[in-house]
This record gives sequence, structure tokens and C-alpha cells, in this order.
Amino acid sequence: MLNQLVWGSAILAACAVIHVTFIVWAVPVTIHISHRVQRLRPMLRLSLLVGGSFLFLVLAHTVQVWLWAFALRHMGAIETMTDAVYFSLVTYTTLGYGDIVLDPGHRIFGAFASVTGLLTFGVSTAFLVSLMSRVLPDAFGEEARPIHPRAKAPDAGL
Repeated sequence: MLNQLVWGSAILAACAVIHVTFIVWAVPVTIHISHRVQRLRPMLRLSLLVGGSFLFLVLAHTVQVWLWAFALRHMGAIETMTDAVYFSLVTYTTLGYGDIVLDPGHRIFGAFASVTGLLTFGVSTAFLVSLMSRVLPDAFGEEARPIHPRAKAPDAGL
């Protein structure tokens, strides 16, 4: 059991680092895109900014699912890579269909994949909500807040 807890915690920590790294990479890219598309129609800007950030998040989650699949395969918990990816994806998203079940020697380790998914989906949601709160007002003609936290907001003319 201790072995499962240690390795599960290690993979979870690695996934947390991966996820935060992808978000850190997404921020300057989003700021860069924001400056490049400044003159486009507001809804197109919104689509490009949110869509680009969404792609970063999807890639981050995909890398983590593959990491769990490789770990499960390497530990001998699942025989084929196809089954390992499938199990990782179903577990990471907490769907848990139950058609593939780990033996008792790997169940605790496998459960860490669902904890990882819960945590990283929460961080992804917070990131997207924060981004949307900055770009949505502009898309609907309201006063927009700058995407970069050090940039000054447009003067309201008060």
C-alpha cells in the first residue's frame, strides 16, 4: 500500500507541475495573441483568445492522461497500451465505467489518476473563468479590463 501511495503521489505531483507549466506558457501566448488581434472584431478576438487557451489546456490534460497510462503500463497494472490509455482517460475524467478494473495491488495507485483529474480540471476551470472575465466585456461592447495585470484599463472618461 505504501508503494502505491508514494508512486501515486509522485505522478500526481508531476501532473500538477505539467499543468501549471502549460498554464504559465499559455499566459504570455494569450497576451501576445491579444495584442496581435486587437483590431479584429470583438467576437473573433474572444474566439481566438479563449480557443487558444482552451487548446493549451486540452494539450495539458492529454499529456497527463498519457503519463498515467505509461505509469500503469510500466507497473504492469494493465497489459496493453490501448487499455492503459483508455483506463487513464476514463479514470482521469472520473467517469469510471468499470469495464477495466485494476487488481488490489494497483487500485490505490489508479485512484490517484482521478484525484489528478479533479484537481487539474478545477485549475483549468479557474483559468478559463479568469480569462473570460477579462475578455467578455470587450466582446459585448462593455469596458474591457486588460489581459495583462500590469496593463492599465481604458480610461472611463470620468
